[in-house]
Amino acid sequence: MVWLGALLLATAGAPTQASGPTPQPATASASASSSASASASVSASAPAGNAQRPSAPRKGPQDPMEFLRERLAAKLGNDASLDSTHPGMIRVVNRGATAAAATPRVAVASPSSQSTARPTAAPRAGTASSPPHAPAGPGHWDYQGAAGPDHWAELNSDFAACGRGSRQSPIDIRDGIRVDLEPIAFDYHPTGFRVIDNGHTVQVDLEPGNSIEVLGRRYALQQFHFHKPSEERIDGRQFAMVAHLVHKSADGRLAVVAVLLEPGSANAIVQAVWNNLPLEKGEPVVARKSLEIAALLPEDRGYYTYMGSLTTPPCSEGVLWMVMRQPVQLSAEQIAIFARLYPMNARPVQRLGGRLIKASN
Repeated sequence: MVWLGALLLATAGAPTQASGPTPQPATASASASSSASASASVSASAPAGNAQRPSAPRKGPQDPMEFLRERLAAKLGNDASLDSTHPGMIRVVNRGATAAAATPRVAVASPSSQSTARPTAAPRAGTASSPPHAPAGPGHWDYQGAAGPDHWAELNSDFAACGRGSRQSPIDIRDGIRVDLEPIAFDYHPTGFRVIDNGHTVQVDLEPGNSIEVLGRRYALQQFHFHKPSEERIDGRQFAMVAHLVHKSADGRLAVVAVLLEPGSANAIVQAVWNNLPLEKGEPVVARKSLEIAALLPEDRGYYTYMGSLTTPPCSEGVLWMVMRQPVQLSAEQIAIFARLYPMNARPVQRLGGRLIKASN
């Protein structure tokens, strides 16, 4: 294109007849006047400016610039016009060119935008907007004070049963009728487990495969956890601790087996749990060894049974309770370990409300 521009510039300064001899190159003294005349002769195709389109085609010798423009247009199939900013130069625009084929523009942010568009720093590991089991907030419940059992129903509308329920747990088990209760069919096996401090107790989550069957329904063992002192009472007697083994049937019904714990010899199952206590609340520890759940049960499988509720919010009712009659021992040291975490996490006993209690003969 450089040579084409030079050639046209030279040609523009020496107009000749189309049938005449080959135009001679213009000298350096070809002034802006000759360039201006060349620009005016092709003003029909140049951008709008001071030059005006002639009212009728000019007769006489054809301007060499016009001749060259027509030849280029016929050869290239393009629009060709003089560049108004550079007289004597032909501007060639490809009709097939599209915006997509144009040279892309590079956007450069202004200093002001660069100073304000700073990337937001990612939060550091270990920092969270609210830690798990936060000690405050709507619905947070506890075992004493303004968030204690007497106020559970006020903390959240979902906890209404804690205050208005008629079949709440725990209870003081008295005057149960002695009958030949169907034995609980325990189907417990060594199983993997993990231990979590959930902010209210120490809980042991179990792998699937353990269950009980009672009254013609099978319940799968989900988890067990501890309370200190025992929530249940037998004829007014409260025990050092209790373990609640929570089961769930295929249709969503809950059944809890309560194992009362009293001071005595060390308990291997409890110790296995304590060995895997997490260092932080809400962060479970997966044990490397399996747990023999059946070893937590007493030798005497007699029990008391009644219909009650969960002993923690939302205090849902319709729970089948089976409280083992014979306590199981654990050492004073094992009790003290739990007491360091939870000195007291037991709900007070609830009114019986005319419920029937059955006891094994």
